Amino acid sequence: MSLFPMFVKLQGRRVVVVGGGVVAEQKISALLEADARLRVIAPYITQRISEWLGAGKIEWVNRAFASGDLHDAYLVVAATSTPGANAAVFAEAEDRGILCNAVDDIENCHFYYGAVVQRGDLQIAISTNGKSPALAQRIRKELEQTYTEEYAFWLECLGAARDMMRTNSTNNSGESEQSKAILHHMASQEMFERFVHQTRPEAAGHGDA
Repeated sequence: MSLFPMFVKLQGRRVVVVGGGVVAEQKISALLEADARLRVIAPYITQRISEWLGAGKIEWVNRAFASGDLHDAYLVVAATSTPGANAAVFAEAEDRGILCNAVDDIENCHFYYGAVVQRGDLQIAISTNGKSPALAQRIRKELEQTYTEEYAFWLECLGAARDMMRTNSTNNSGESEQSKAILHHMASQEMFERFVHQTRPEAAGHGDA
């Protein structure tokens, strides 16, 4: 079975994380970056999760998972070390039509976390359909060497240029095609290398994509 790759907007949506250990902490951190509304269900939480709670970034239900806990959830992550608990979370998610990921438990997953390279708004995700996380991690490390930190600021520049061209565009199809050609040229490897040379001359030639 082939997986369908997508990036999901979670801003303002309820995401439930079941579990309060180190693994849950890692998942919560990424979900907070996506501005999700987090509810953590666990009888204990790590110090860092406690700090997020104190800062008002998450809600905490101080007990084990129970039936009905997914009543308003958009997405759920089961990050417990107990297969039975993961299965219970997955079963309720199935009943409610909610996508569920059970960490390191492929039988109780609707989706998998990919290995991700992130440079600002640029995200590159790698998936092996759960078959080899080690390979995904190796590829991630290779891509991190190719897509350097400069890509984050360069993407901001490209986005600003695109917005400006949209503002100045007309309904003339010829001009529209011309604008597309310009934007593709701006996103080329040649233009990236010029950008790197201007911002960090010693790095020029090391950003090949």
